[in-house]
Formats: sequence, C-alpha cells, structure tokens
Amino acid sequence: MNQIPEVIRTVPLEYYLYFSTALFVIGVIGVLTRRNAIVIFMCVELMLNSVNLLLTALSAYRSDPNGQVFVFFIMAVAAAEVCVGLAIIVMIYRNIRSTDVQLLNYLKW
Repeated sequence: MNQIPEVIRTVPLEYYLYFSTALFVIGVIGVLTRRNAIVIFMCVELMLNSVNLLLTALSAYRSDPNGQVFVFFIMAVAAAEVCVGLAIIVMIYRNIRSTDVQLLNYLKW
C-alpha cells in the first residue's frame, strides 16, 4: 500500500508541481487583467482545477486517498460556484447588456 504505482512514477512529482503552478498563475493573471465576467469565472475554474491536479498527484504519490476525497468536495463547490456565478452574470447582462466588469460601477449610483 505504501508503494507508488508504476504509472505515477514515470512522471516526477516536480513536474506536477510546476504544471499546477503554471496553471494557477495563468488563472490569477486572467482574473486580475480581464474585464469580461465570463472569462474571469473561467480563470477561477482554472485555478481550482490546478489545485485539484496537485492534490490528486500528491495523493497518488503518498498512496493516500484523502487528497482525492478533498478534490471531490472542491469540484462540488466549483459546480455550485458556476451555477451562482452564471446566474449573476445573466442578471447583469439583462440590466446593462454587457458582461464588462468595469460597467458594474454604474450600478452603485
């Protein structure tokens, strides 16, 4: 039970770490620089998926299913976030006919 499966050993753990970090950084840059609300939500999903990838890789390397169970809960929260987020985007689009986040400042006045 403590041995790493052969399929997992072919790719070193550092590669999973580098790939997950790159995906997370791309997501953060997308959230900080984009103005379209749909693209921002896609970047948040990219960040959540990069964390899921890293948790799954670490769980497989340690032969511990706890990380994979945690991934399941993250995916459930991400699905709920998408439902609520898309509902908010639809309501914003109905009011101002755009998904531009900068135009949301006009809703305050």
